[in-house]
Amino acid sequence: QVQLAESGGGLAQVGGSLRLSCAISGPRFRTYAWFRQAPGKEREFVSCIKWSNNGIDYDDSVRGRFTISRDSAKNLLFLQMNNLKTDDTAIYYCAVDDHLIWSSRRMADQYDYWGQGTQVTVSS
Repeated sequence: QVQLAESGGGLAQVGGSLRLSCAISGPRFRTYAWFRQAPGKEREFVSCIKWSNNGIDYDDSVRGRFTISRDSAKNLLFLQMNNLKTDDTAIYYCAVDDHLIWSSRRMADQYDYWGQGTQVTVSS
């Protein structure tokens, strides 16, 4: 049974930092990702990493501010978020999949397994 559990969300000020973690139980997957969903908006891609060769992608809105990483030994996924903006306020979800092709990495419906989400609120 695959389970994903996010942690590390909370309240931060503009310009501040937070580090999200995702603990993954189950087998190793091909692609690991972070998505977010703000109130009244659709779930959107944030970042992903390919386990085999460290292929990484970021949405332009977070590139240069967020860093995705992993701990292979502990099967953990991280998202370091720096220079936070009010637009980063959302529920953040980790997701994994073992079958999607890299060109589909930004599509939420391609991921089979999701965590429950962790709230990130950035205040000015």
